[in-house]
Amino acid sequence: MQGFAAFVAQHGRGLDRLAYLMLGDPHEAEDLAADALLAAWQHWDKVRQADQPLAYVRRILVNQASGRFRRRAREVTMLGRLKLTTTDDRHDPDTAVVVDVRSALLRLPPRRRACLVLRHGFQLTEQEVAQTLRVSVGTVKSQTSKAVAQFRQELGEAASAVAEALPAEQRSAGGQRRGSHAG
Repeated sequence: MQGFAAFVAQHGRGLDRLAYLMLGDPHEAEDLAADALLAAWQHWDKVRQADQPLAYVRRILVNQASGRFRRRAREVTMLGRLKLTTTDDRHDPDTAVVVDVRSALLRLPPRRRACLVLRHGFQLTEQEVAQTLRVSVGTVKSQTSKAVAQFRQELGEAASAVAEALPAEQRSAGGQRRGSHAG
């Protein structure tokens, strides 16, 4: 297992961030990153011989995230059929903006989310994303473009909902402030 510890030391935090951006839950992300690293360790000879070992492990992580989404969708469907409901009593200390961004990100389909996160969150080139996801550069371009458009739309809807919830005097005061900056 020569080199695996160095690989984890060098890339472990980035894989943790990728997992978090794919799942949006820090505990699930920690598990996902650990699972991806376990899979990499189990096949380390093959991983280290790959042209891009980091891309190989990122692909493992993204594929495992997609598997979690499929399992979760099946679970939700089954719970719906059984008419079971659960309540989530966790308190999320994040600001509304962080929650809106995370929620908008999680509403993207997994492939679009992966393209958006890898391109803009990790500043990978289109070619690097294509290698990581084993898709064409054209697919990366189209999926990233669609992801950005959907992400902006989701954030715009969240901002509109917040603005509508404000009392009328705050909405008009906010508009006056924006107008004074434009002049």
